[in-house]
Amino acid sequence: MADVAVIGAGVAGIQAALDIADHGIHVHLIEKSPSIGGHMAQLDKTFPTNDCSICILGPKMVSVARHPNVTIHTCTELESVRGEVGHFTIRIRRYPRYIDEKLCTSCGDCIAICPVEVYNSFDAGIGVRKAIYKPHLQSVPDIPVLDAGHCIECGLCYDVCGPDAILKVEEETQADIEVASIVVATGYGLFDPVKKAALGYHAIPDVITSLEFERMINAGGPTRGEVKRLSNGMRPESIVFVQCVGSRDITVDRPYCSGVCCMAAIKNAILIKEKYPDTGITICYIDIRAYGKGYEEYYERAKEMGIRFLRGIPGGVIMDDGGMTMQVEDTETADLETLRPDLVVLSVGMEPAPGTADLAERLGIPLEENGFIQPADQKLGPVLTIRPGIYVAGTATAPHDIPDCVTLGQAAAMQAYSDVVRRA
Repeated sequence: MADVAVIGAGVAGIQAALDIADHGIHVHLIEKSPSIGGHMAQLDKTFPTNDCSICILGPKMVSVARHPNVTIHTCTELESVRGEVGHFTIRIRRYPRYIDEKLCTSCGDCIAICPVEVYNSFDAGIGVRKAIYKPHLQSVPDIPVLDAGHCIECGLCYDVCGPDAILKVEEETQADIEVASIVVATGYGLFDPVKKAALGYHAIPDVITSLEFERMINAGGPTRGEVKRLSNGMRPESIVFVQCVGSRDITVDRPYCSGVCCMAAIKNAILIKEKYPDTGITICYIDIRAYGKGYEEYYERAKEMGIRFLRGIPGGVIMDDGGMTMQVEDTETADLETLRPDLVVLSVGMEPAPGTADLAERLGIPLEENGFIQPADQKLGPVLTIRPGIYVAGTATAPHDIPDCVTLGQAAAMQAYSDVVRRA
C-alpha cells in the first residue's frame, strides 16, 4: 500500500501518524526540530484536570517512535511537492545533527563535558543548554544534537565519546518520497510581546510570558518548579496575569481570540495557589472564555481558591524605585485601580507558525486572512484543503486546545487513510 506523509510532530501530527499507522499504512513523520512533541512537551499541566502534560504526551511519543509503520524524520523540512492525490512526490531536506544515530548510546557524556552554555529555546530563554544537547529529558529520538552555530570546536565531546558517534563533518541531504496523501500539522507560533512596548517585556526582568512561566513552574524546567522573580531570585508575593497580549488587538494585527489563553492563565493561577497559598493572584481580562467541557467549573474553582478576576487590561507596566506599578480600569465598576505586583505574566496569543506562508506556497494551498492555513470549507470538514489529498490538522488552521488538536489529527488521519484505500 502507498505511504502517507505527516508534516509536523506535535500532538496533532503524532496522533494522525499513530492512527494511520495502526491501519497498516506506512507513515513518514517529518519534524524540523531535533525532537518530536511540539509545544505540548513544554507544558507542565493540562486543563481542566491538571494532569501532567508530558505524562499524556510521552507515551504517544514513544509509541510513534516504536511503531513499525512509522519512520520519523527529525531536523527535516519539506522542500517541494509534485503530483496529485494518490501519487504525490515530496522532497525533504534533512539538516545535520552531527551525531551518528546508529552509534550513539545516548549516555550524555558529551553534554556533561561541553563548556559552552547558550539560551535554551525549549525553556523559552529562561534556561540554558550546552552547544551539544538534548532538547529535553523526554526527547524522541533520545539522541543529542550538536549546534554548529555555537560550537567552539574545543574537541572535548569528540574525546569523551566512546563509540565515536559525534561527526565532525555532516552535510545536508535530500530525499524524494512517494506518498498518497499529506497531513499538515505544523502547529503555531507565539506573539512577541516586545511589540507591546508599554508592557515592559525585555525592559523589566519580572515581566515574563505565559510560556516562560510554564517552563518555570514545570518540575523539569530550569528552576525545578520554583516560581521566582528573574530580577532577584525571590519568590513573588503577588502575581498579575495580563490576558489578550497579541489577541483581540487590531493595533498589532491580531484581531482574533487565541482560544486557550484564559484557561491556561486560570490553570497556572490554580497551580500557584496550590503550591503557594499565600500568593496574591489577579487575572486582568477582557472576557473569560471557558467554552469546553469542565472549563466553567474550573473557572469557578479558581474563584473559590481566592484568585481575583479583574475585568480590565492595564495600559502598561511602569518600573520605579518601589517596583512595578500597573493602573487598570475595572470596566465593571469604572474604578481605576493601581496594582503593584512582584511578577507579571503576559498571556501571549497564538499566531501562525514561522514558515507557514512558505509551506503553504509549496503545497499549493491558500492562507486565511490571519495567516493560518485555510480549510476548503468548514461545512465539509475543518481538515480539508482546496488541494485533494492534502489535509490540515491542529493549530495550523487556527488556535485550538489540546483535545481539539487530537480530534483534528484523527479526522485528518481518516481522510488520508481513505486516499490510500482508494489508490489500492
